[in-house]
Amino acid sequence: MDKYDVIVIGSGPGGYVTAIRASQLGFKTAIIEKESLGGICLNWGCIPTKALLKSAEVYDYLKKCDDYGISADNISSDFNKVVKRSRNVANTMSKGVNFLMKKNKISVLKGHATINSDKTITINNQEDSVMVSGSHVIIATGARSKEINSLIQDGEKIIGYREAMTLNKQPKDLIIVGSGAIGIEFAYFYNSMGTNVTVVEYLPKIAPLEDDDISKELEKILKKQGVNILTSSELIESEIIDNKVNVKVKIDSKKTIDLKADVVLSAVGIKSNIEGVGLENIGIKIENDKILVDDFYKTNINGFYAIGDIVHGPALAHVASAEGITCIEKIKGIDTNPLDYGNIPGCTYCKPEVASVGLTEKQAIENGFDIKVGKFPFTASGKAQSSGTSDGFVKVIFDSKYGEWLGCHMIGNNVTEMISEAVVGRKLETTGHEILKTVHPHPTLSEAVMEAVADAYEEVIHL
Repeated sequence: MDKYDVIVIGSGPGGYVTAIRASQLGFKTAIIEKESLGGICLNWGCIPTKALLKSAEVYDYLKKCDDYGISADNISSDFNKVVKRSRNVANTMSKGVNFLMKKNKISVLKGHATINSDKTITINNQEDSVMVSGSHVIIATGARSKEINSLIQDGEKIIGYREAMTLNKQPKDLIIVGSGAIGIEFAYFYNSMGTNVTVVEYLPKIAPLEDDDISKELEKILKKQGVNILTSSELIESEIIDNKVNVKVKIDSKKTIDLKADVVLSAVGIKSNIEGVGLENIGIKIENDKILVDDFYKTNINGFYAIGDIVHGPALAHVASAEGITCIEKIKGIDTNPLDYGNIPGCTYCKPEVASVGLTEKQAIENGFDIKVGKFPFTASGKAQSSGTSDGFVKVIFDSKYGEWLGCHMIGNNVTEMISEAVVGRKLETTGHEILKTVHPHPTLSEAVMEAVADAYEEVIHL
């Protein structure tokens, strides 16, 4: 039986990053993966969805090329080629992770891992079964699409995000249940490609975790693009009849309407992959579908740790990576600090993009802060206007007393590339005046951050 210093179960952005950092720190490391290296994010989530969205964006530009003084005839899209490109991108990135495993001398063990009562691990695949042991075992098995009783997935007509990336045929009509990042990104993609899209959201606003102003702007823009949006709406029943999915939706807890589509995408959340791993064999504690861990991701069982979507916290790729690095550095004895979950950026890659960090305006008020709020619309940005992408704005929130940067919320072209200024600024405890007096390059979209801060402090120039 092979023995390792560190064994990582799962090779997603939490698992493979942890394994690489473990190897860098001198640990003899193995990683166990039952499918493709890179996990859901790289193969069926973050990366291939961005490839799909880029194709949709290019198609949008082509349809509007006349606005840029360019003529093009017979513009069309090939749905299957778009999907194929997305899969090629994912495959290329997965090969890249395989290279990183070899470079860092990490043993890649293929198969399904089960933790045994004696704390060894059995790995089963189609060919054989092997057993390994590790001084430190880090569980990073991720999550999958969540199912609800009123919308049972069959993988063909009622699907999750995984199937939404590889449909053989573009649906004419698509219903998306849930308006978080997954739901909104697919709504933009399919609508841009020509599908009739309806989004059903249980809560009163779409993108429910975002600042109210962002959600309102996003809903307005998506509706203008042609997406049908139903908020305060609950899907209560679904049935497949004559190759169509018929659903009943209750609106505002009052009236019920019937909708019909070729495909229904369930984007109501995720379910932790904690079954079949053998957690019960050694007594690892679970609460509300999550493994319980301390600030450095240690479970109640010595030598076992958990990171990523299977622990409490934002289910985001960059969070899983940061958790894994924090975990393994703590194991090594490095003086490291717990992750600050109040300073995690969130991004949605529809068009326009959405990016945010920190408190919303509502949260800041509820927390008792006396606040200064500034907004700068991209309609006043020379770079945005010249790019033909002037939708959206930057919104900043500061504590009036100390100038603390409480939150930053953006909607607009490429704002996911801009949010890091706020994340770093908040990490360094930057004040509003420091951002205001930092010279930003012109013309850029990032100027909007400085201008929004200037608005908060009543010094804005270009409004």
